[in-house]
Amino acid sequence: MKKQTVIVTGASSGIGKEVARYFLAKGDNVVINSATASKLEETFHELGAGPNLAFVAGNISDKATGELLVKTAVDKFGSADVLINNAGIYENKPFLEVDEAYLDRFLSTNLKGTFFTTQAVIPQMLKQHDGVVINIGSPLVEHALGGGPSTAPIASKGAIHALTIQLAAEFGKYNIRVNTIAAGIIRTPMHGENADKAASLHLINRIGEVEEVAQMVYAIATNKYVTGAIIHVDGGMGAGHHLN
Repeated sequence: MKKQTVIVTGASSGIGKEVARYFLAKGDNVVINSATASKLEETFHELGAGPNLAFVAGNISDKATGELLVKTAVDKFGSADVLINNAGIYENKPFLEVDEAYLDRFLSTNLKGTFFTTQAVIPQMLKQHDGVVINIGSPLVEHALGGGPSTAPIASKGAIHALTIQLAAEFGKYNIRVNTIAAGIIRTPMHGENADKAASLHLINRIGEVEEVAQMVYAIATNKYVTGAIIHVDGGMGAGHHLN
């Protein structure tokens, strides 16, 4: 199999770090990104600081960051084959307490970050007549929780799901694929030490592990016949709940 060059946003912890580790273990080239330079450099060394790894710090809501990620991938490794739009934020807040500044936080990081980083990489993928974009979404887009109000982040994730389908339609004829993984609650720093208390939200009565998301990301990246799909890696969360 051809060695891929993979860009991973939000890669200094959680899902992003594990996805980067997974592709590196498969022998691919990886460019990692995070908004926090010091944390990203720590991750770079934790992942081995090898010749097939590069890093670019910057906020992905700024299109210039995406452009630099693509330039780094092409200059260092010769291509940009896979983009994983993993960077994102999530919180709960009642709808009537959401103000404009709060909403903008989620639209900026989750939606604009995914939108503009993808916009930066598509021209290179058009040159290659090949490429795949993998977004990270949420089963909560179509399966709401009354006790966990999260309209701001889920509105932004819903936009990502819609964007996925539109991009798949627009660029499919150029052999560019676009998919989203709707991840359930995964054991990451974002969900904190009490994440296991949410086990019953999943049919298999446990939360997910970062390795399980990374496995699916890799599978989508290497399966050339999957596009326009919202793929649930959520322990059945989108289908129903386990009752204790």
